[in-house]
This record gives sequence, C-alpha cells and structure tokens, in this order.
Amino acid sequence: MIEQLQIDTHGQGLVAFTGQLARVVRESEQREGLCTVFIRHTSASLLVQENHDASVRHDLEQWLDRLVPEDDSLYTHTPEGADDMPGHIKCVLTATSLAIPIIGGELALGIWQGVFLWEHRHHPQRRSVVVHIGD
Repeated sequence: MIEQLQIDTHGQGLVAFTGQLARVVRESEQREGLCTVFIRHTSASLLVQENHDASVRHDLEQWLDRLVPEDDSLYTHTPEGADDMPGHIKCVLTATSLAIPIIGGELALGIWQGVFLWEHRHHPQRRSVVVHIGD
C-alpha cells in the first residue's frame, strides 16, 4: 500500500506527524511489516526524535543552525534566498527516508519517540511525504 501525505509547515522547525502516519498504518490493516516514509523535497528532512520535551527539538534546531549557517561566502547557489543552500546541506546531513517496523498493527516506536518532518526553509511550505506499507 502506498499513500501520500501533505504536511504543512510554518517555516523552519520540526513538525510532528506521528498521528497521521499511525492512521495510515491502522487503515492498511498490516499486522507485521515495515512502514517506509520518504520526503519528496531537498530542503526538508525526516527524523524520529523525542516527542515529549520540546526543548530537545529546540536544541537540535539551534545546533544544526550553528553547524550550517546562512550567508556563508562559500555558497554559490544563492538565487532562492539565504536559507536555500543551508536547507540543502541540512537535508544531506539528516535523512530523506525512514523505515519503521510495524508490530501488532502499530508503529514500533518507543514511548518517547515521534516522527517529524524537519523544515529547513524560513517560509511555510506544503511538503509531500510518501508512505509505503509492506511486508
């Protein structure tokens, strides 16, 4: 089964979509298998991360912004704005796909884990995420 999710962002930051993903898994009626998630963009990424304490997500964002600054004089790809090339680099450093086991018809996430889209651009975006449920 393949489904495409549309996830709206509000600019840079982490957007939880664990609930949407869990719904797709439930509706698939797959009891055991694998949920593969793929983002169809090059300036946003996916991750499994802390879902309880928002300060973890804030710290991750601050750390990555420090690691990949805007307006670096080495960037030649600049026509799309100061956040575009850093967005591409952040995407390379993180992940564009995830594989999460399905056990008993549910995502096999730990109690403190959630699935997030990490928006690397400043402006709100509508991001497309492809979900594949299979054996």
